[in-house]
Amino acid sequence: MRIRAIDWVRGLVMMLMTVDHAGNVFDAAHMHGDNGARWVPGSPLPAGEFLTRWVTHLCAPTFVLLAGASLALSAEKRKGQPGQTRFIVTRGLLIAALDPLWMSLGFSGYRPLIFQVLYAIGLSMVCMAALRRLPTTVLVAGALAIQVAGELSSRWQPEAQPWHAIWCLLFVGGQVVKGLVCGYPLVPWLSIMMLGWALGRWLLAPRPRAVSARSLALVGGTLLAVFSVVRGFDGYGNWGLHRDSTNFLQWLHVAKYPPSLAFTCLELGIAFTLLAGFMAIDDPERPRRALAFLSLLGATAFFFYLLHVHLLVLAQLLLHSDRNAHGLLKTWLAAGAALALLSWPCWRYRRYKAAHPDGWTRYV
Repeated sequence: MRIRAIDWVRGLVMMLMTVDHAGNVFDAAHMHGDNGARWVPGSPLPAGEFLTRWVTHLCAPTFVLLAGASLALSAEKRKGQPGQTRFIVTRGLLIAALDPLWMSLGFSGYRPLIFQVLYAIGLSMVCMAALRRLPTTVLVAGALAIQVAGELSSRWQPEAQPWHAIWCLLFVGGQVVKGLVCGYPLVPWLSIMMLGWALGRWLLAPRPRAVSARSLALVGGTLLAVFSVVRGFDGYGNWGLHRDSTNFLQWLHVAKYPPSLAFTCLELGIAFTLLAGFMAIDDPERPRRALAFLSLLGATAFFFYLLHVHLLVLAQLLLHSDRNAHGLLKTWLAAGAALALLSWPCWRYRRYKAAHPDGWTRYV
């Protein structure tokens, strides 16, 4: 079961994600001050660089949320078919393994190996193979508890192995062992997939499109209000990344690594608001050709993700681009070029997947 509004939102965040990763490759000044432990208070926030980075914060939480929703919709579609739990676990392990085995090549040249968003999504899917049997209310309550209490995990940092590695992989991220870094610890991102599963189950219930849009907008507005309170008090919930002033950019400068309560409420608030807007215009009788490219990226998001970083790195090597010159301009140009170049392979892949719905494409 495909919901066009989900594909549109997912397609939008894939475009923004490409901008972020193009910045990593082409812009030496690309900002990474999203961690309270490493941020130096009083450091400048150049508006162009900061906002280019900030708009891409939407990507990971939205991607994980919609992965949970899509999992719920797919499970309903194949309800009663044998082997569903095995498939979810197998696909989850494959997705998680692709971070160190494939994406590390593009992001770091295997120095170090990285556990990023695919690790978080893949192992969250493995967990959801069991957790999906819980009542939706229990899943939502558990997800909210993890989000609210998550920052407490930073109060204890074991140094002896293997507890240090386990703590990094599950709760706080960072250097797991020499040569291995975890940017997306499992537990906080699992909570977002749990919310996504609940969203998918909610979307399965028949209701007027306008009612769905209003409900999603209410959730989005509530999350943004919680963000305003947490960021306003500037204490617990910001994971050590506090405001230097009341400047607007300081309000937006929230901790992503690991995801703070302020970060999650802000980004999911935006995500639910976008989903509400797209749901409001998702008339099945109108093709919405202006959103066709978002539909394409949304339907082929994982396929696109596996290719885009390597394409950007290859382009930078072939062009011998100086990352210290005109980095911001090159970031946006490179992102646009990558999206254009990968549109045809994505289109071909979508056609192949539609013709072979039960083949290997189920895993990608």
